[in-house]
Amino acid sequence: MRGCAESGFAERPLAETPFKEGAAMESTAPGQESAAPGQLVVSTATPDDWRLVTEWAAREGWNPGLGDAAAFFAQDPDGFFVGRVDGEPVSAISVVNYGAAYAFLGFYLVRPDQRGRGHGRTTWKTALAHAGDRVVGLDGVPAQQDNYRRSGFERAHGNLRYVGPVGAPGPLPAHIKPVAEVDRDALTAYDSACYPADRPRFLDAWLTAPGHRALASVVDGRVTGYGVLRPGRDAPRVGPLFADTRADAEALLDALAAESGGAAVAMDVPETNTEAVALAEARGMKPTFDTARMYTGPVREFARERVFGVTTLELG
Repeated sequence: MRGCAESGFAERPLAETPFKEGAAMESTAPGQESAAPGQLVVSTATPDDWRLVTEWAAREGWNPGLGDAAAFFAQDPDGFFVGRVDGEPVSAISVVNYGAAYAFLGFYLVRPDQRGRGHGRTTWKTALAHAGDRVVGLDGVPAQQDNYRRSGFERAHGNLRYVGPVGAPGPLPAHIKPVAEVDRDALTAYDSACYPADRPRFLDAWLTAPGHRALASVVDGRVTGYGVLRPGRDAPRVGPLFADTRADAEALLDALAAESGGAAVAMDVPETNTEAVALAEARGMKPTFDTARMYTGPVREFARERVFGVTTLELG
């Protein structure tokens, strides 16, 4: 799983499995500075560490956004962890907290030559403590979902990644505007209605990150949707795509895709939103793989019908 999503998601399943309550494992503290030779030490990661982890993710066949890390760290700089053996990074995971009730787990990775040694389980357990008693979400590939269930996660819905060219460059419709021209409080409130937690710090960084193109739909002075296109390793990625209606989502998707100059874009679509699936397929996009959104408990109610594209599999 990729953090287990791109936060729990990976195109190919990793060899390590999540920590299962009762499993034997070594205990290491996040702030530990020294250890016996060969012992795994898990500590909080720096943005420099995460550049290496992003390279690992790319090698696994994921499509990490090129400028994602700064926005991720803006939300919770203490929510990123690296495991080291003799000073060398061998494992990683993120457990990013959103307020007092919700966290999201992602980037669950073990270096291929270090798998099968328990490093994944130790890293998982150490990092998951960062969430405290919060409900934790992740996105997991099918091969790992049973492991996540044994760790207390239950499936909420599936996601399908659609990839394909969508539209050609053209003028923006009158109601589609750059987010810089939209009231930020109104946009933040709209985002909160479409997500199981408030995330203003993340949103401020996500909307303004280098290379990110963010557009909103505004009808009669009211926000009716917004979306973001960002550069990725294999294809530009759309996320989130939140909208009141399919027509709003369609206008935003076409406008965002036009920014790619006609190149293929990728978008992770909740399969329970039939209008979102229909929109992706109507635009000629093809499903390339699937994940499952899973939670350890109930999350705050949000407007699931407005979610045409999830923000990111890495952070939810």
